[in-house]
Amino acid sequence: MSVESSVAAFLARKHGLLINGEWRTPVSGQYSNVYNPADGTVVAQVAEGNAADADLAIAAAHAAHVDGRWRNLTPVMRERILLKYADLVEQHADELAQMETIEQGKSILIARHVEVGGSIDFMRYAAGLTTKLVGSSFESSIPTPPGKRATAFTRREPVGVVAAIAPWNFPLSIALWKIMPALAAGNTLVLKPAEITPLTALRLGELALEAGVPPGVFNVITGKGSVAGTAMTSSKLVGKITFTGSTPVGKIIGRAAIENMTRVSLELGGKNPSIVLKDADIDLTVDGLLLGAFFNNGQVCAACSRAYIEAPIYDKIVAALEAAVKGMSVGPGMDPSAQVNPVVSKMQQNSVRDFLSDAMDKKAELIQGADGPNPNGYYVRPTLVINPNADIKLVREEVFGPVLALARVADAEEAIRLANDTDMGLAASLFTQDLSATMNLIPRIEAGTVWVNTHVPLDPAMPFGGYKQSGTGRDFGPRWLESFTEEKSVCIVY
Repeated sequence: MSVESSVAAFLARKHGLLINGEWRTPVSGQYSNVYNPADGTVVAQVAEGNAADADLAIAAAHAAHVDGRWRNLTPVMRERILLKYADLVEQHADELAQMETIEQGKSILIARHVEVGGSIDFMRYAAGLTTKLVGSSFESSIPTPPGKRATAFTRREPVGVVAAIAPWNFPLSIALWKIMPALAAGNTLVLKPAEITPLTALRLGELALEAGVPPGVFNVITGKGSVAGTAMTSSKLVGKITFTGSTPVGKIIGRAAIENMTRVSLELGGKNPSIVLKDADIDLTVDGLLLGAFFNNGQVCAACSRAYIEAPIYDKIVAALEAAVKGMSVGPGMDPSAQVNPVVSKMQQNSVRDFLSDAMDKKAELIQGADGPNPNGYYVRPTLVINPNADIKLVREEVFGPVLALARVADAEEAIRLANDTDMGLAASLFTQDLSATMNLIPRIEAGTVWVNTHVPLDPAMPFGGYKQSGTGRDFGPRWLESFTEEKSVCIVY
């Protein structure tokens, strides 16, 4: 598949930082390379933003918040601009999808139809919430001063500057899941994409300006999380931090937020189980597990990484999954026929391979598909791990690669016990045709989202977030904007 001329021209630019509506060179003058996971080649150069750059972007966002150039617009005016923004993303969908595939490695089909196409739906949903922020009013029982009455009401107000830090697995989607509610609630923001996948974030910044978002309201900083990201999360001018990424980094950010009492939302890692009961539809289950485990090459926070299958159908499920995995075509994301693509980076490739090496060292049975066509690409063979022991790392820790562990269990009770035996609780799935079992087991599964007879689809109206160490707060749904606001109580005596 050939690269569009507009994409080639964008990649050829030396990308600066978007601060106060202008593209600026980094304070240090340093730039970093962006690599194509399919072959390891350099495809672009972007600014290496540091703490000084982050401070400039935060100051610009703070100034824009103080003077009210965005929050003082009527809700319907902000809604119109955000809807225009969604229209522009839709108009540039093919271009954005190619950029996403080139920098992240995912299939162009996923990039076009799921990441960009799906994000447009989320954008319009969030834009519609701009005019739906409401408070409540009530008669107060305050007894003083004598002879007077009191009426009270609440109102939602923007929290101020939002520091939005997006991960590398869905760079465009998750950036927009932060951009849209922040802007819809009337805030300003500074977005920092992952250092290895910065390109679509920079283009989103350009399109926001074109849509009519005022300068300074939406700023983009590229650079290392340990440098630019740390400066953002420690700034006293930031009113809210929204972060998606690993649990260890999320804990660091949470501690930084507490220091300044900054509001924070954390969508963190998952070690997500599937429970397959003996009455499950075999074909539906196999399709669901393949989607849950290998979508985006397993680089999904909510990916299914371990399945607990009741003994009577275990062998049938494993045989069907083995045939599917061994038949998967492996290739670059720009090849629409490739079902498995490279992971995002050499570091991630090594990380996943280390998990598999540990499993092999501990005598686990591995069933693997084909390897990638280019030895310089960051490919990992799609892998099933059969009945692994509890001492294997990939049973306990998030792998974030195309790996699915399959365990035979005696019954639903054993499956529930093993599924909940984790410090994480982002998502889970249940495969069964028994309605009573479904309704009885769902409350016992310790996860923020439970799918039944599928795994991984999201909807803008369905809140998403984790239990336990999988994070705090929820994205999406009708109350999506509330965590980007402060609730103020007002009492009027008359």
